[in-house]
Amino acid sequence: MSRISDAIKHLIIINVIVFIAPQLLQLDFTNILALHFPKNEHFGFWQYITHMFVHGSFPHILFNMYGLWAFGTPLERMWGRNKFIFFYFSAGIGAALIYTLVNYYQFNAIYELFLGAGLSENEIMAILKAGSTNDYRLDGVITQEQFQKIWSLYHTPAVGASGAVYGVLVAFGLYFKEAKLALIFFPVPIAAKYFIPILIAFDLFFGMTRYSVGNIAHFAHIGGALIGFIIAWYWKKNQFKVY
Repeated sequence: MSRISDAIKHLIIINVIVFIAPQLLQLDFTNILALHFPKNEHFGFWQYITHMFVHGSFPHILFNMYGLWAFGTPLERMWGRNKFIFFYFSAGIGAALIYTLVNYYQFNAIYELFLGAGLSENEIMAILKAGSTNDYRLDGVITQEQFQKIWSLYHTPAVGASGAVYGVLVAFGLYFKEAKLALIFFPVPIAAKYFIPILIAFDLFFGMTRYSVGNIAHFAHIGGALIGFIIAWYWKKNQFKVY
């Protein structure tokens, strides 16, 4: 991997520009480019693509771009530029769609409790925008934990290329099963065929429990891994080629 491949080079350049430009211009493009919840006023369908180029911090973009380079380079060299680009965006968009569906399911479960308490849709939206239920008698109907959950789903946008990178990681594991991988906090090399399923299992565990650390979109990771696996498995089985 001494020479970076063309598609990955351009993807990294775009990501770096989108990360640096707002800081230099002192502008915030989050409401336009980040992926918002569909009921949020800032939501736009283009965000299923643009969120992949927005990162919240230097470590965030550093690890994503390193993963894209490290695991994507052999895939692009094997598949070619066009096929890799199709794969990358398919995994990223698929990850965002699955993430949205999971959030929508969680949102509606709590939303129904508001409706059951006799609130109208406009009243519920007013509560979510105000961030408080103080003007409504919801004791025994909505817990504080449930309100914090639905408020977070409504207001917190998703950013980053992690979903697409997870797709790339899974594809790498399918084609290079014996490659040795390791984590910074667990520096013991493990074959990709074991390492990647373990990594995804951790995301699934943290996504379905309350033990997650930080604001990480675990189901976007899982979604990207799933879409990446389906496409890569099909291509490997059928030797599908795109020129």
